[in-house]
Amino acid sequence: MFGFYRFASVAPTLKVADTANNTAEIIRCATEAVKNEAAFVVFPELCITGYTCSDLFHQELLLKKSVESLQKIAGAFADSDAVIAVGLPLRMFGCLYNCAAFVQRGKLVAVTPKIHLPNQREFYEKRHFSSGRDLLRGALNGAAPVCPVEGFGDVPVTNFFTVKGNGSEIRVGVELCEDLWTAVPPSGELALAGANVILNLSASDALVGKCDYRRNLVLNQSARCMAAYVYASAGVHESTTDMVFSGHLMIAENGSMIAENKQFNRESEIIYADVDVDRLNMQRLSEGSFQDFDSRSFYARAASFDGLRSIDSLKYRFVCPTPFVPGNIETRDKSSTEIFSIQCAGLAKRLEASHSARAVIGLSGGLDSTLALLVVAETFKLLKRPATEILALTMPGFGTTKRTKNNAVTLAELLGVELRTVDIQKACMQHFADIGHNPETLNVTYENVQARERTQILMDIANSEGGIVIGTGDLSEIALGWSTYNADHMSMYAVNCDIPKTLVRHIVDWYADNSGAELKAVLKDILDTPVSPELLPADANGQIAQKTESILGAYEIHDFYLYHFAKYGAAPEKLLFLAKYAFAGKFSDDELKKALTVFVRRFFTQQFKRSCIPDGPKVGTISLSPRADWRMPSDSSFSDWL
Repeated sequence: MFGFYRFASVAPTLKVADTANNTAEIIRCATEAVKNEAAFVVFPELCITGYTCSDLFHQELLLKKSVESLQKIAGAFADSDAVIAVGLPLRMFGCLYNCAAFVQRGKLVAVTPKIHLPNQREFYEKRHFSSGRDLLRGALNGAAPVCPVEGFGDVPVTNFFTVKGNGSEIRVGVELCEDLWTAVPPSGELALAGANVILNLSASDALVGKCDYRRNLVLNQSARCMAAYVYASAGVHESTTDMVFSGHLMIAENGSMIAENKQFNRESEIIYADVDVDRLNMQRLSEGSFQDFDSRSFYARAASFDGLRSIDSLKYRFVCPTPFVPGNIETRDKSSTEIFSIQCAGLAKRLEASHSARAVIGLSGGLDSTLALLVVAETFKLLKRPATEILALTMPGFGTTKRTKNNAVTLAELLGVELRTVDIQKACMQHFADIGHNPETLNVTYENVQARERTQILMDIANSEGGIVIGTGDLSEIALGWSTYNADHMSMYAVNCDIPKTLVRHIVDWYADNSGAELKAVLKDILDTPVSPELLPADANGQIAQKTESILGAYEIHDFYLYHFAKYGAAPEKLLFLAKYAFAGKFSDDELKKALTVFVRRFFTQQFKRSCIPDGPKVGTISLSPRADWRMPSDSSFSDWL
């Protein structure tokens, strides 16, 4: 369902050169994985014999027993859709190859010979094996070569696979151990040809520092290939004559580690990951490098798996509820500093280029204007300009509360900027009279008059002071169109335009934790204040009555939908499916559905505002600027999405 497939990576116990023992354990582990709905089960390199057989690889008996073991493994899964990938030494065309073999429904679908054979220091594979380079290169000129394998008939020799029927969105590339460590791994070209899953059957020994290096290789290659990378390495039961193997198991998806073991396990070990293949495919549609490659020769040589079983529930995948927010607490300072620095660098350039004497900003005491003012203040430090050249305007209206007004004043004072107060109520009442609006009618006109009055004041004062107006609106508001057209929608440079509400909160919280006691206290109170435009009168107790999240739904949900919709093109059904996992126990299904309806409707109908938004810096991987990531007709229909 929705393109999710379960992958298993296995490090079985084994006895070196004992094919019967190893085969029984491979079948046992694979059976467990298949029962757990794995579509692919990947074992280490040469797992049928053990990687460390050395010159025993030139023994007729071992080679014969290896093929017999492969027949037993295939027979054990004659009724299974799952693909079982195992390693063995295999004679082809008069040479011996280190191969990955793929069995499904009792058949040997294809074999992949290892290309790059390590032959330095503790490794001497060229002593025993031939490189599969020429075999696979020959396949580039046409169909894959075939080799007779006892018990299976003629079998294709290839490292590229497609899938028939169900699972057709999966395309598999294969490499073995050293292939990954080379300057140009085969997986790079395989990915360009369409492979979105890379399987690596490996036997990588344990050395000081090598684990981290190996992990980085897998992560980086999965990101570079924009693919899932399933890695299974030999374990501690290999011969320890000269080396120790740790049984390192990893499953990464486009630069993120989904599953990894702790290594050095004395028992057989299986890790699982639920991979979103559909997401990988959708993301590749917007990557030009994947569209420019001629992949016809790869498909001509491809072997094919029969239909695969997708999964309809997620057991082995964490769905982050706040995908915009850096999730690693240990790197919080680094990531937050980088985000903040991008904002400051963008504003600094604009101030210099416009020769602005001042930065003018509306300060409401809310979250967005707080972050914007912090960015402006830091930028002026960067430019070695005094904070007094920053002009903050607080413009109380009909819904302004003492709490937000006091926080705005305190914040401005602590940052040392000039603060002016311009009460807009009198001007708004005059405007109501001019246009014939009854001020007792608290409708959209009542609200927007206030928003446009504030923008007029900011623009006019910026003109008189030789400054520019700094926009405060965030990415979440831009996505939902939660702004007044040509009012808070407009500025001369929008520093928060690529920061969604959940990330705004994160950055302000980070800044607070790195500030003095007084500034920290006011920032924490701002963080605790309900999000509101304060355009409707306060309640009887003087508290905020107009709460944005009571109207739209939680920004946490909307940011989640925005991320998966804009970045991966997820359909509404999939958005809801993911949200139920991400917010389990926090939001009800009804709340998630209601928010989704609001998100879709507003995202489509409010595009006209995004078509003419001000300049501002791109910070993350999603921007809704028509000059950057998002171009969309303002009059498109959303009926199919609902």
